[in-house]
Amino acid sequence: MIVTVTLNPSLDRTIEVDVLTRGAVIRARSARLDPGGKGVNVSRALIANGVAATAVVAVGGADGDQLHRLLTVEAMPVRAVRVAGRTRSNVTIVEPGGVDTKLNEPGGPLSAAELDEIAAAVEAAVAASAGGASWVVGCGSLPPGVPDDTYAALCRRFAPDGIRVAVDSSGPALRAAVAAGPDLIKPNREELAEAVGGPVDTVADVVEAAGELRARGARAVLVSLGAEGAVPGDDGGVLTGGPLYTPYAAHPEESTGLRGPRASDTKQQTTQISTSTHAQHK
Repeated sequence: MIVTVTLNPSLDRTIEVDVLTRGAVIRARSARLDPGGKGVNVSRALIANGVAATAVVAVGGADGDQLHRLLTVEAMPVRAVRVAGRTRSNVTIVEPGGVDTKLNEPGGPLSAAELDEIAAAVEAAVAASAGGASWVVGCGSLPPGVPDDTYAALCRRFAPDGIRVAVDSSGPALRAAVAAGPDLIKPNREELAEAVGGPVDTVADVVEAAGELRARGARAVLVSLGAEGAVPGDDGGVLTGGPLYTPYAAHPEESTGLRGPRASDTKQQTTQISTSTHAQHK
C-alpha cells in the first residue's frame, strides 16, 4: 500500500473555449471540476491501476469540503485533515490545438499544530495498512510558512522502518529532501535545472544533473520530460532512448556515478526519450 501526502491540494476547474481573448466576454464550450494536487493525482492514478493507496490531504473552507466530497465520490481512501486556511482553486483554460492557460492560486498557510495533525494522519494511514505501507510519497509545493525540510522529515521518519519515501516537489523543499536520502525523487526538467543551478537542455545534461542529485543523497531519480518521455536513473545506471531502451552502466570513476549518452547519440535521444520502470508494491 502507498500513502500519499498532499499539503497544498486544489480544486481544478477546466474550461474549454474556442478562443481566449483578453478583455472579452467568452462563452465556454464545457467545464469540468476535478480534485487536484500532485499527491491526490498520484493516488487516483494508483487506484485506477489496481494499486492500494491512501491520500492524506489538508482541506479547508468550502473548496476543501468540495474537494473531499469529490474524492469520496470516487471511493478513494482519504484521511482529510481540517485546516484553518482555504483550499486553493486552480483554473485551466483550454483552446483548440492543445493551447492551455493555467491560473494557479497560492495555498493557505499551515500552522505548526496543523502540520502535527497531518503527520499524525500519515502515521495512522501507514499503521492501518494490513500488509504495511511500502511507500510514503510527499507531493507538490509547500504552502506558505511550511518548513523547507517537511518532506525531508518524511525520509528521516520512515526510512528506519524500511518504508520507502518518494518526493515530487521543487525548490528548497526538493533540495532539502535530497539531502535526507529519499528512495526516489521525480523532478521535471525545470525543477531539475533549479535544483542543480544550471541548464539541462539535452539528454546528456539531464543524465549529468540527475547524477549530481544522486551524489547528494537521492537513491533514484526519475526526470519527467513532458512529451519527450522520462529518464530514470539509479545504482544500475540510466535508461534513455526510443522504443528500445539503451542502458548506460554506471562508471565508478565518475563522481556522479552515471554515464551520459555518447555525443553521436545526443541529437536522436533528445527527441526520442522513453522509459520503462517496474516496482513492486505491497
